[in-house]
Amino acid sequence: MILLQVNQLIKHFGAEAILSNIKLEVQTRDRIALVGRNGAGKSTLLKIIAGQMSHDSGDIIKPKEVEIGYLAQNTGLESDRSIWDEMLTVFEHLQKLEQELRKLENDMSDPAAMANSDRYERILKEYDHKQIQFKEQGGYQFESDIRSVLHGLNFQSFSYDTKISTLSGGQKTRLALGKLLLTKPDILILDEPTNHLDIETLSWLEQYLQTYDGAILIVSHDRYFLDKVVSQVYELSRNQIKKYIGNYSSYLDQKAANYERELKQYEKQQEEVAKLQDFIQRNLARASTTKRAQSRRKQLDRMELMDRPLGDEKSASIGFQIEKQTGNDVLKADSVAVGYNGEEISKNISFRITRGESIALVGPNGVGKSTLLKTIIKKLPSLAGSIHYGSNVEIGYYDQEQAELTSNKRVLNELWDEYPLTPEKDIRTVLGNFLFSGDDVLKPVSTLSGGEKARLALAKLMMQKANFLILDEPTNHLDLDSKEILENALIDYPGTILFVSHDRYFINRITTKVLALSENGATEYLGDYDYYVEKKLEQEELKALNIAAKASSIAQTSQDKKNYQQDKETKKLERQKQRRLEEVEKLIEELENKIAEFEQLLCEPDVYQDHEKVMEITKDNNEAKAKLEELVEEWTVLAD
Repeated sequence: MILLQVNQLIKHFGAEAILSNIKLEVQTRDRIALVGRNGAGKSTLLKIIAGQMSHDSGDIIKPKEVEIGYLAQNTGLESDRSIWDEMLTVFEHLQKLEQELRKLENDMSDPAAMANSDRYERILKEYDHKQIQFKEQGGYQFESDIRSVLHGLNFQSFSYDTKISTLSGGQKTRLALGKLLLTKPDILILDEPTNHLDIETLSWLEQYLQTYDGAILIVSHDRYFLDKVVSQVYELSRNQIKKYIGNYSSYLDQKAANYERELKQYEKQQEEVAKLQDFIQRNLARASTTKRAQSRRKQLDRMELMDRPLGDEKSASIGFQIEKQTGNDVLKADSVAVGYNGEEISKNISFRITRGESIALVGPNGVGKSTLLKTIIKKLPSLAGSIHYGSNVEIGYYDQEQAELTSNKRVLNELWDEYPLTPEKDIRTVLGNFLFSGDDVLKPVSTLSGGEKARLALAKLMMQKANFLILDEPTNHLDLDSKEILENALIDYPGTILFVSHDRYFINRITTKVLALSENGATEYLGDYDYYVEKKLEQEELKALNIAAKASSIAQTSQDKKNYQQDKETKKLERQKQRRLEEVEKLIEELENKIAEFEQLLCEPDVYQDHEKVMEITKDNNEAKAKLEELVEEWTVLAD
């Protein structure tokens, strides 16, 4: 089923065309990525489709019953409610329906209603209809759905009574995403949903979207995420749109193959044109061959000449150099604790960095990754332990929030003021390499977009020529093409790198070692992100095997016996839990059948004419429903 069509859509900002003759179609369960450079018009197109922005011409065709859910980039949930109460607002219709069912149940037990058989029959029919509606719309599971989404978005450690107004910007963004997922619209439109998500939460979101019943239209700069989720790619480039079937990697392959094929066809035609023109020029004036020359000229006139295929749009040019090399030891952390205002976030952090390493610092949100980086660059004091720096170490730091790029200086002066001895033409050349050309260099820094600020921050970092780069989320706000260029520049960088990133593809490309941070220390893994994941799984499996081996062997010491008994008790509890889970599932099924039988009995003439029997059945029915709710709640806890 076609859920939405965009035909010949055009959008201008002033005299500048942003979108031209855009065609796009969304069908049931489509998984669509919208890709393109920063400024190509991706967010603009999403806002137009979502009805939040007007367009100049063209049509957007959508059936009335189709619901669109839209989450803009970095949209935080603003509310005075608690986390739980705000999520419950999604299901107000079910809460209202439940209240109506309770009222009808009271009406059924009212002697006055029982005395009037016509009225009583109407109540029963209305009750039957509403109960089916309640069940089909998820009335018995919406609280479980809320818990599942909040757990997946890493809110399991929060009290659900926490006021949303007390949360950070990133937490509010995750809650806005969670609320939208719970609404389950027919078309889910997400603009950069992976911002503010750690790797574990990203993995959960991937799995959730893979099984989502509706269609998805998504903008993301996370290639790993796109490859897992989407099956179609629409590319916005030079105001035009083009469709590719497959995930993001498939799109890149198809695009490259199309360009090569079109270039060969163009070059072949150009050779043919050149031969025809040469023949005409040599033979037109000779009487013996003039007719053949004229024939070739007509052939040339009839030929539909191809335009040279356009390659990729202009890209940033990034290259990091160093002025002097460090010694072999770059940095050593010994039992370091980090945090704010004397309150520890993470402790017992020990690691060593040597020259030429590229180290990814990973861990869940809130574990202190950015705090550790700020401690290393001395923006924050360490709360315990010590950090030793090697000889000739010069640190270049990239801040994920670009906190230092909020001035009202012009772009040109933001760079030139830090390097006043560099000629203006050289500063302009550097800015041009980062796609700031013409009047762009005269814009105030505070008016720049997130992507432009990121490129300017990287330009400043490149000019510094530091030999130890510390990067906090360097790929945030960069489009996919700029990410690849940054990756290549960091791969070729002759210095040392320590960085935080949630972009798994980026980590895989530039990492030589992964440093996994936890509340109680850091663990090193010698390899890229995939190796780190593999080793973690191996360690968990090995740990499980060791526990099983210990449990199956005869303990020789009291400690061995204790371990065995603990393992035995754990397994016993797990078996009891599994048995109880199966028992609860069976009881739920029995109660649902019993409730259905009660509902059927209440609809039979022989029964609803007997008021005492109706009261008895209604009472039993209410008790069964109350018990069912208790069992569903218990099942949710056991299955979690």
